[in-house]
Amino acid sequence: MDVGFVDRFDGLYAVGYRAGYAVLGRRADAEDCAQEAMARALARWDRVHEYAPAWVARVATNLALDRVRRLNRRLDPVVGVVDDPVAIRRHDLVTALRALPKRQREAVVLRYLVDLSEAQTALAMGCATGTVKSAAARGLDHLRRALGPTWALEER
Repeated sequence: MDVGFVDRFDGLYAVGYRAGYAVLGRRADAEDCAQEAMARALARWDRVHEYAPAWVARVATNLALDRVRRLNRRLDPVVGVVDDPVAIRRHDLVTALRALPKRQREAVVLRYLVDLSEAQTALAMGCATGTVKSAAARGLDHLRRALGPTWALEER
């Protein structure tokens, strides 16, 4: 096992957990996403160590979105109405995020939900920081329109 991976494990796990929790809102599921992202990071450590936080965030986010997709396929829309306002807001956010083009979704999630810098986000997305800025701005604009005025989406 690479010493660099061991030294950075706690911080990287926290990034993966934040990404998973931002999308899923459930600790156990967020932990599963973070653990899987860390296992994948270890397997590819020689290739991803330079931009590991961004890479782990992206993988954990994708894993979380996959869980949401699988869960939505299994749910019967007639069964049960959710009265939890936090769960409703999270569902609305995930639905709006899924409607974004992939590059905009990645930029918004990595910048604003995982809290990566523009440079880290650019590394994770494999693009220039200018692309991150424009994709994030467009993504936020779409989210503002989709979610309405009750949502506070602040640019940094």
